Amino acid sequence: MEELFVSRVRVKLLTLFLTATEPLLHVREIVRRTSEEINAIRRELLRMEKFGMVSSEWRANRRLYHFRKDYIFYPQILGMVAKTTGLGGEIVEKKNSLGKIKYAMVSTRLIKKIPSGPEDVDLLIVGQIVMPQLQAIVANEQAKRGQEINYSFMDEAEFKFRVRRRDPFILKVLTQAKIMLIGDEDEMLSGIVI
Repeated sequence: MEELFVSRVRVKLLTLFLTATEPLLHVREIVRRTSEEINAIRRELLRMEKFGMVSSEWRANRRLYHFRKDYIFYPQILGMVAKTTGLGGEIVEKKNSLGKIKYAMVSTRLIKKIPSGPEDVDLLIVGQIVMPQLQAIVANEQAKRGQEINYSFMDEAEFKFRVRRRDPFILKVLTQAKIMLIGDEDEMLSGIVI
């Protein structure tokens, strides 16, 4: 994202707002989490508020900020954050050492750090996978988060077979809110009637 956003502070703010579990953040908390100077944070927050990216409100003499989900580029920015940070960033960065990945998708729940249920799938990878590499990446992210990540993998033939059979598991994964890390969603869904 630094290629698209010149401001290092804005990149940190976008990443923080789109991955924070708290709905509202105070300036001092933002400064602590981003390790940036308070004046740089305030300037960038003013710019972001001017462009309609963030909103602020006063509570108990404290100005609290949150990213606006109705911001026109919210889904695209969320996708960029997913592909450059955390589990998604690791998978994109190490895709060559993971094997031949055709499709990789991550649930928006995982990006937003919303707990998932035992039947939910946080990550699906389709292709020829080097399992020890994938397991190491997932284990590392689980240790950072302190929670289990539900993931599944399969080769392309099994994926197509399960789609043709209208497998409930695959249909649930394909219809959930997700971000494609690798591959094209339209190509993946072509010919599928959900």
